Amino acid sequence: MQRHSTRVPRRPVHGVLLLDKPLGFSSNQALQKAKWLLRAEKAGHTGTLDPLATGVLPICFGAATKFSQLHLDADKSYETVVRLGVTTTTGDAEGDVLESRPVTCSVGQVVEVLDRFTGPITQIPPMHSALKKDGKALYEYAREGVTVERAPRAVTIHDLELLELGLEGDEPFLRLRVRCSKGTYIRTLGEDIAAALGCGGHLSLLRRVQTGPFDASQCITVEALEALPEEQRMQRLLPVQALLPDHTAVTLDSDNAARFLSGVRRRGVWSDLSRVAIYGPPPGTSRTPVLLGSGHTQAGELIPGRLLSPIEIQQILEPAT
Repeated sequence: MQRHSTRVPRRPVHGVLLLDKPLGFSSNQALQKAKWLLRAEKAGHTGTLDPLATGVLPICFGAATKFSQLHLDADKSYETVVRLGVTTTTGDAEGDVLESRPVTCSVGQVVEVLDRFTGPITQIPPMHSALKKDGKALYEYAREGVTVERAPRAVTIHDLELLELGLEGDEPFLRLRVRCSKGTYIRTLGEDIAAALGCGGHLSLLRRVQTGPFDASQCITVEALEALPEEQRMQRLLPVQALLPDHTAVTLDSDNAARFLSGVRRRGVWSDLSRVAIYGPPPGTSRTPVLLGSGHTQAGELIPGRLLSPIEIQQILEPAT
């Protein structure tokens, strides 16, 4: 990642940037680059992408970080290429070759194996992953040449579509589109499919094309963001409530909004709802309703969850320059 020696004055920034993470960047490098370009005080991302992977990386700024967990839990979609016949130490193209084997499977066998990997499956997390054991990332053990025991995890492959295949030639491959639950390792999925086909394999390409409600067509590349004038960079931000598309909106009056922001439950005629986005006029005003936070309703009570602070609301209404 390019190092910048110039110190830039930071400012409060609130919202969501849909970044198309470039190849070779870690998720944290992409986050730090976007944070620098927007001069933001606080930022976080919503789920790690390997340096090998590209694609949708929502970056949350300021108050949006309070709701980022919702998108760590979201279903995700990927397009990937599995290079058949060659296994590597890392399960991707960056590793050393372990074994080369002939590819003798048929199209019918590919379809049958993909069908087997659709639905609820169990995966063993790869050693080259950020998952931690005893406070240490698995990839750190892997770099030391140590293999540790990993507990299998249950995930769900909602859809596994064969986009293209080439079973002959020098580089046989499968190109797949995968829609899956949180916690799915696509690298492991690719290795397991290739192993089931009897030839082994590794990922040669991985692109996240969707996470939750956000897809790649909405994203901006780091290069395009950097090329924009600073004020236009800010225009690429989605509002904080973009993270709450499946929340039912509830709007409070000024008095109830102020009490709700203090963490006090409110009574009303609401039905029971597990996900509610609460709006109201900013404290002490009767202005257009703004997002106050999230919560849920139960037995006629509106119960606070994650709340914005009055300062954050003020900064959203009157952004710093």
